[in-house]
Amino acid sequence: MSDTFGGSTAYVGIGELVTCDGTGAAGLGLRAGAALVVEGGRIAWLGDAGGVPDADRRVDLDGRAVLPGFVDSHSHLVFDGDRAAEFAARMAGERYDGGGIGVSVAATRAASDDRLRELVGRRVAEMRAQGTTTVEIKGGYGLTVADEARGLRIAGEWTSETTFLGAHVVPPEARGDRAAYVDLVTGPMLEACAPHARWADVFCEPGSPHAFTEDESRAVLTAAAGAGLGLRVHGNQLGPGPGVRLAVELGAASVDHCTFLDDADVDALVAAADTTVATLLPGVEFSTRSPYPDARRLIDAGVAVALATDCNPGTCYSSSMPFVIALAVREMGMTPGEAVWAATAGGARALRRDDVGRIAVGGPADLVVLDAPSHLHLAYRAGVPIASALG
Repeated sequence: MSDTFGGSTAYVGIGELVTCDGTGAAGLGLRAGAALVVEGGRIAWLGDAGGVPDADRRVDLDGRAVLPGFVDSHSHLVFDGDRAAEFAARMAGERYDGGGIGVSVAATRAASDDRLRELVGRRVAEMRAQGTTTVEIKGGYGLTVADEARGLRIAGEWTSETTFLGAHVVPPEARGDRAAYVDLVTGPMLEACAPHARWADVFCEPGSPHAFTEDESRAVLTAAAGAGLGLRVHGNQLGPGPGVRLAVELGAASVDHCTFLDDADVDALVAAADTTVATLLPGVEFSTRSPYPDARRLIDAGVAVALATDCNPGTCYSSSMPFVIALAVREMGMTPGEAVWAATAGGARALRRDDVGRIAVGGPADLVVLDAPSHLHLAYRAGVPIASALG
């Protein structure tokens, strides 16, 4: 979050400065004895504490660590309705197959614009309170032309990273004619939504009766690219499938979930590491009792990896990037440094942004301070609210 003070502010007494200006854990850019000057919402100076230039205000952080704001590159915040009972059923052994999305669709369609606006604003504020300064927000809980367009308009009030997800699931009323629904998504719905979206996404999961096949997904993504939208893919979440390779083939910025991968999927991601990021969402596995993605395998192979919350009403109603970092370290074989990089610079790469997820002179002062001396505490003190926006 940017410093809101009108003049310049020098931040001194930083215990550890994490700039995230390189690749992976080695790219954390850790600095001891550093200081920052922020002016006009941007980093005006970065260097050794002994050489801090004059500023209008001086703030001593008393040994706390400073990091880039978290970049949450996958969230579904435009929804109404409660699915806590579904979560409880999964904890009792019921398997997730995507069908519960219809519950959220019904509640979201029934909600007023003001109600949805209030809910999205509350969720964004919750994210920011935990250190998230950039967030991507998808549609996908309206699944009519009018409802998807209004969802993206509302999301756009909080972020420029809005994603058209008319191909989230096939809604109940369209399951008798899937081809007609794909035609709707690639035609009138896309036309209405494209002016309000930067990205398009599809739930490519042929094993689910509610999601989309490879051919259907290809049609949606091809049409979206033709409308000028960047591409993202939900892939390989519920089982092996074509999502990863389809994302790589079409040059998608990110393929998200990546839970069930074979060697060919990993090879495709390695070959496309400069183009397509594997975004891992361990909060989903926590909330569905599913196997976690093998982040260690991906990183060791040379795949570009990001972390995000997938905050949504059904499979991960958590807005906490620190929680995701802790899960990535505990359950997916990532080091604390790799997890922090993936939650900042990795998320920025997944959004094809070079202005966020790192701390550099001239860049935005989207900064997080930890009530701790080191980034290690994000995983070490799991569940403790030690991260907050600076300024």
